[in-house]
Amino acid sequence: MISEEILILHTNDMHSHLEHWPRVRRFIFNKKRQAARQGMQSFIFDIGDAIDRQHPLTEASFGQANIKLMNDIGYNAVTVGNNELLGLNHDQLNHLYDDANFPVVLANIIDAQTQSIPKWAFKYQILETAGHQKIAVFGLTAPFIRTLPLLDWLPEAVDKAIENLLPELQAQADSIILLSHLGLPTDRHIAETFPEIQLILGAHTHHLLPKGELIGQTMLAAAGRYGDHVGTVKLTLTNGRVTEMHAQTYATADMAELPEDAEEIENYQLRGEKKLQAKQIATLPETYHADMFSGEPRLIDLGLDSVQSMMQTDIAMLSTGLFSGDLPAGVVTADDLHQILPHAVHPMRTRLVGHELERLVKEITKTQVFLKNYQIRGMGFRGHQAFGDIVWRGLEIDHNNQIWINGALLDQYRYYTVGSLDHYLFIPFFPTLEIAGENELNYAYVLREVVAQYLTEHFS
Repeated sequence: MISEEILILHTNDMHSHLEHWPRVRRFIFNKKRQAARQGMQSFIFDIGDAIDRQHPLTEASFGQANIKLMNDIGYNAVTVGNNELLGLNHDQLNHLYDDANFPVVLANIIDAQTQSIPKWAFKYQILETAGHQKIAVFGLTAPFIRTLPLLDWLPEAVDKAIENLLPELQAQADSIILLSHLGLPTDRHIAETFPEIQLILGAHTHHLLPKGELIGQTMLAAAGRYGDHVGTVKLTLTNGRVTEMHAQTYATADMAELPEDAEEIENYQLRGEKKLQAKQIATLPETYHADMFSGEPRLIDLGLDSVQSMMQTDIAMLSTGLFSGDLPAGVVTADDLHQILPHAVHPMRTRLVGHELERLVKEITKTQVFLKNYQIRGMGFRGHQAFGDIVWRGLEIDHNNQIWINGALLDQYRYYTVGSLDHYLFIPFFPTLEIAGENELNYAYVLREVVAQYLTEHFS
């Protein structure tokens, strides 16, 4: 009889929160050494969204600096999240893992340009224990059908991907682990539908399962978000079968911190800022103000001009809360734009008939008081400021509540194009965009890159 105890260590949804990295790394090293002393073999996995371009080092290296840090851990396999897939353009993602010393597993994404699995990924890995028991590890990511094809990634439905792969995995392995960047509700569905999977390590919805969650014979485990926890699962494998599983998470705040950690964390920040400062964008003759009432010129107007120019629209709309600081006069660098616009939001062109545009204006007017101080989280927004006010370019409302478009009264039956952001499509406050809009999303650029292009064209 072969019986082995295995320690699984897992991280997820780090989102480039490198302020936790020294403690997370040290904890994983210590746990691995402790397991070895107890005669246990260790396997280490990451479940996606490791990178986030809100960190300057990630922005400056398009995530490759994060991969070099992950190389130190000795991951046995990782999968990708929506931040890797949607936060980088196709070519950048194709080179993200050039120097990785670990495999990326991903079974439900096809590269539209090659009609095959991405060149940087494997559908699965077969890991072998010291006792020659075999574990199949595969990865799945959230199949965002609306946005992934914009970057030439074609998602496959989750159940279909699993059904297609399970026979192949069962033929080669004794037990199966899923690295799931799908979210807790989907993980629960998978556990109920596919009991052949013994362990699901979860992510995406930033859920924390302190002691795991057992559904039938399948254990779900997840470690929260931002590196604020690290997860472990102790498995007992007996003659190829999982006979015991115990999950536990550990809070990073409780982990040992050394004096040199602060210097390391600051160095990540400074390295990124230095690289971005070397990229000069334009020279401004005067300061652009984030506060709408601090004087002219206003930063919101620069943003509106940039979006309207790139998307070639009749009018444009943006919210003031996007801008986290002024853009000073003088040389503008990539670091300046990254600091004031850290968001993962993309330009969008919407076509609306006049009476639907009027409804959108009414939705914005109705929610304006609430949204002004509302703290937006997620949907691409990065930062701590409130949503702020919606400001229009080319649209005005007079004292009789009549809407004017570029000096002409709105025509109820004419079509108009609106430049804005995908962010407004995803938040639940402006349903007209979703219901009536013909929306064209441009995922080749994030907002700061749109502004950078406009600045280069007009202030080089």
